[in-house]
Amino acid sequence: MEALAQLKPDVNVIGVTPLAENLPSGKATKPGDIVRFYNGKTAEIKNTDAEGRLILADALAYAVKHYKPDAIIDIATLTGACAYALGPFYTGLMTQNEDLCDVIQEAGKHSGDHVWRLPLTDDYNIAIKSDVADISNIGNQKYMAGATTAALFLKHFVDDIPWAHLDIAGAAFNVPDKPYYRSGATGVGVRLLIDLAMHWK
Repeated sequence: MEALAQLKPDVNVIGVTPLAENLPSGKATKPGDIVRFYNGKTAEIKNTDAEGRLILADALAYAVKHYKPDAIIDIATLTGACAYALGPFYTGLMTQNEDLCDVIQEAGKHSGDHVWRLPLTDDYNIAIKSDVADISNIGNQKYMAGATTAALFLKHFVDDIPWAHLDIAGAAFNVPDKPYYRSGATGVGVRLLIDLAMHWK
């Protein structure tokens, strides 16, 4: 956001950052719990390790209600499944909006933050079906596709706004054969999002 403030793109950019301390306590979620989100939807907790998507879902619903944006792009180290699929050199891109996909892929080429599109089809909604809530917080393992089912979970919180999910789980931390990165976090996605804002039409 600081870079965008200095570069002054011809677009209004709003950042919503959900934060939570991930510590167990007597009030921690348990398998079988039902949680209600900002937009009123409910999710069954089937896996307590799929917790990041819970706060991200609330942030998406908040942005939709309060800002009514032309588009939403979320970015998160969301799933190990994406890291296994793409490794450390690509960010997973999931969207059902072709125009948004095109501009994100182009920004990835310009910036060097490479993205690879993964499927986001409603066929996988069966994997996040719940008998006791609107959705489950994790996909049924028999359908696999963990990165896709996590993105479909998030899709329930963006209404009809053009939206893309960027899963940076694999690319967020340096690997030894990238000497131009320092040890630790890579900052992946920052250059992409800046490029996207600077060329937004």
